[in-house]
Amino acid sequence: MTGTVIQSTGSFYDVKTETGEIIVCRLKGRMRLEDKKQTNPVAVGDLVDVEQDDKENYVIASVQQRRNYIVRSDTHKKHVKQVIAANIDQTVVVATLKQPRTAYGFIDRVLLTSEVYDIPAVVIFNKHDIYDAADNALLQELIISYTDAGYGAFSTSVTNREHEQKLFEVFHNKTSLITGPSGVGKSSLVNMIEPELQLRVNEISKYSEKGQHTTTFARMHQLPHGGYIIDTPGIKEFGLVDIDAEEVGHFFPEIRKYIGQCKFNNCLHINEDGCVIREQLEAGTFSPSRYTSYLTFYHEIKDTKKW
Repeated sequence: MTGTVIQSTGSFYDVKTETGEIIVCRLKGRMRLEDKKQTNPVAVGDLVDVEQDDKENYVIASVQQRRNYIVRSDTHKKHVKQVIAANIDQTVVVATLKQPRTAYGFIDRVLLTSEVYDIPAVVIFNKHDIYDAADNALLQELIISYTDAGYGAFSTSVTNREHEQKLFEVFHNKTSLITGPSGVGKSSLVNMIEPELQLRVNEISKYSEKGQHTTTFARMHQLPHGGYIIDTPGIKEFGLVDIDAEEVGHFFPEIRKYIGQCKFNNCLHINEDGCVIREQLEAGTFSPSRYTSYLTFYHEIKDTKKW
């Protein structure tokens, strides 16, 4: 039989079959040995072929061809990939400007990875109700910078049910990977648009102002109004894979659209003469935070490739 993986716990997989039944499966022995460069040969969202072994336990025998997938590097083994989800329509990054503050670099890592795997992305800034005037000024700058880059970007507040209809439209009839650091309110946001899911929510630690993990394993939730949400554990790191340092600019849409317009065709937008990107940065028409992320990723990948 075939089915879709709706939860992965590392050793066991919940698979929803074509009839709607949910069965618990293990991996067939050979699948665990096939790819040493991946921590998980099967991911949430995968369409899999299931059979029974000689003890009549369900096992995943094979994974059908993926439409797409998104990965990050393993936090302990940088050259090993972890597939986060497969067969998705979009990545939704949830971020906050305080309680806790989301690093711009984290947002941009997720966006870059989505670009690498040709997956559209949306940025949602949550907890708008606790922002002061300075926060709101910064918020508008960030929304403009991501919108100018070509991403959907807006703010919301679960407390005030702000932009509830817009959230509904973002997730409607799409399979969405929702990600972000712990504490930004991913589960609360999902509960707002679909209360029946009742995802568990934890409070922010008053000591560290950091979130506490509420999602232990990635899981796919069906939305009654159409679509699926793949909820992921709060991710602290999002290592970059599958690109060379010289390619990083190709995956920043606001840099990509100027390819060929710099003085030198192989311009890296770092210190070259006649660089259109640096000219825009100096003129105040290019996002400083996005440029900082570009430089960070370029040097990170460059240094990693040396080894």
